[in-house]
Amino acid sequence: MADLYADRKNLPAGESPHWNNLTRVLFVFGLVMGGLAAWLYWGYGEKLRETTEQLDEKNREVALENQRLKEHVGYLTQQLDEAVAKVSREKEEEMARLKATQEDMLKAMQKEVEQGQIKVTQIADRLSLNIVDKILFPSGEAEISEQGKEVLKRVGAVLKQAKDKTIRIEGHTDNVPIAKPLQGRFPSNWELSTARATNVVRFLQDDGGIEAASLEAVGRGEYHPIASNTKPAGRSQNRRIEIILFPRVSSLGKELTAPKKPAAPAAKGTPAK
Repeated sequence: MADLYADRKNLPAGESPHWNNLTRVLFVFGLVMGGLAAWLYWGYGEKLRETTEQLDEKNREVALENQRLKEHVGYLTQQLDEAVAKVSREKEEEMARLKATQEDMLKAMQKEVEQGQIKVTQIADRLSLNIVDKILFPSGEAEISEQGKEVLKRVGAVLKQAKDKTIRIEGHTDNVPIAKPLQGRFPSNWELSTARATNVVRFLQDDGGIEAASLEAVGRGEYHPIASNTKPAGRSQNRRIEIILFPRVSSLGKELTAPKKPAAPAAKGTPAK
C-alpha cells in the first residue's frame, strides 16, 4: 500500500497509472502491426512485382508475334496480288492465242465450213470444232475414210501449232440402235462413239504429229445431242466428232515462302546471342 502510494506521488499531475499502461500496450501493438505490414509488403509485394514483370515480358512477346503476323499477312497479300496479276496476263495471252487458232482453223477448213459440214466455235476459253460424221466415216463404221483423213490432216496441221493445250476428241451418235449385222463389233452406240474418237486420236498422233499427252479420247454415245433425233436432219447433226481445245493456264497452287520469323526475345537474365 505504501509502494502504490509512492508511485502515485511520482506520476505527473493529472496522469492516471491505468492510462500509462494503455499507452504502452498501444505502442507495442503499433510496433507489431508495423512489423507485420512490413513483412507482408516485402513478402507478397516481391511476388507481385515478379508477376508484374512476367506479364510485361509476355506482353512484349505478344507484341512481337503480332508484328510478325502483320508482316506475314502483308507478304502473303503481295504474293497473292502478284500471282493473280500473272495469271490474268497469262489468261489474256491464252485467249488471244485461242482466237488466232480459231481464225487459222476457219481458213484451213473454209470449204467444209461453207458447206455446213464443220462448225468452229469459241466459247470463253474453249475452242470447239464440230465435224459431221459422214465426212470422216462410212455409215456405221469406225475406220476413217480417205476423205476423212484428208480433212483431219488439215485439222491436225492447225492443232499442232496450238501449244500448251489439252485436245479432247469426243465421239457422238444419234439414238438409232446399232444394226444387227454390226452388233458383234459395236454392241451399242457407246462402243461406236468410243471407237471413232479413239481412231481420230490415233490419226492425229501418228499422222498429225500431235503430242500424245495432249490428246484425250471420249465416247459419249447418244446422250449429248445438239438437235432433235425425231427428224433425219437432227440425227445427222448428232452424229459427229467434236474436237475441243482447253487452254492450260498456270495455277495459283504454288507454295508461298513465309518471311523469316523474328528471333524470340532472350529470357530474363540470359545475354542475347
